Amino acid sequence: MTDQVRIGVIQASNDVEGSASVQEHKEKAIEKHIHMVREAAAQGAQIIGLQEIFYGPYFCSEQSMKWYEAAEQVPEGPTTQLFQELAKELDTVIVLPVYEREGIAAYYNTAAVIDADGSYLGKYRKNHIPHVAAGNEGYGFWEKFYFKPGNLGYPVFDTAYAKVGVYICYDRHFPEGARLLGLNGAEVVFNPSATVAGTSEYLWKLEQPAHAVANGYYLAAINRVGYEAPWNMGEFYGQSYVVDPRGDFVGIASRDQDEVLVADMDKEMIREVRNAWQFYRDRRPETYGSMSALL
Repeated sequence: MTDQVRIGVIQASNDVEGSASVQEHKEKAIEKHIHMVREAAAQGAQIIGLQEIFYGPYFCSEQSMKWYEAAEQVPEGPTTQLFQELAKELDTVIVLPVYEREGIAAYYNTAAVIDADGSYLGKYRKNHIPHVAAGNEGYGFWEKFYFKPGNLGYPVFDTAYAKVGVYICYDRHFPEGARLLGLNGAEVVFNPSATVAGTSEYLWKLEQPAHAVANGYYLAAINRVGYEAPWNMGEFYGQSYVVDPRGDFVGIASRDQDEVLVADMDKEMIREVRNAWQFYRDRRPETYGSMSALL
């Protein structure tokens, strides 16, 4: 396994008005993203990450049972299986964020990880679920209406090219999981997001580079772009990026354009940084008891 790995991240606008059927949303978005995955692979990307629940609008802007129709089983659902075929064809690892249904009534914000041979390696379920107004009357991030909190911990997937961890959107505000992904061996962490301009935008390029530095790994942050009707709750401001373990940006996408961003990671740098900054060696887990005691 080479130390040089090319990372691809895809940011995209939603092209279908929110009142359209769930099926129309999924068909159009999947077609668009397959094209963009192929473009990333053509540029040499070996691990490709898509944005949060990539196959439609970020429907958490409203509370409507309509969107339950978008959920699929993972990995048995048609979208995961389709991208397994694509990963095998292109010899790429794909981080695939979807809306997951388990059983008859459990729903999760999930990312499946597919290896370059098309095999399904596992999934991460978003652990931190917000439920907050975002400024426009009647609209917000009503995620607790749609998602249960994740119950799979912080797995790391040993892919053909690197050890991959996943953290989804709001998770990025919590350093505990970012540390656990590092302790579990992650070399690159993908954070697929749907985040709009406003209160937290200044944190977008602050928190995740800090996670990369504190834990000695690369981090690929992915955001969608544009406004999504009819909610228009804010501008999804793009600026997807890849940051290295020193906190340096190795690639940044535009604010408002559909874009395939490709950037290189060097696993030797991970070893160099971890040797120079011994944050894992010098941590004091025996002092952490009060963190769980103060609930």
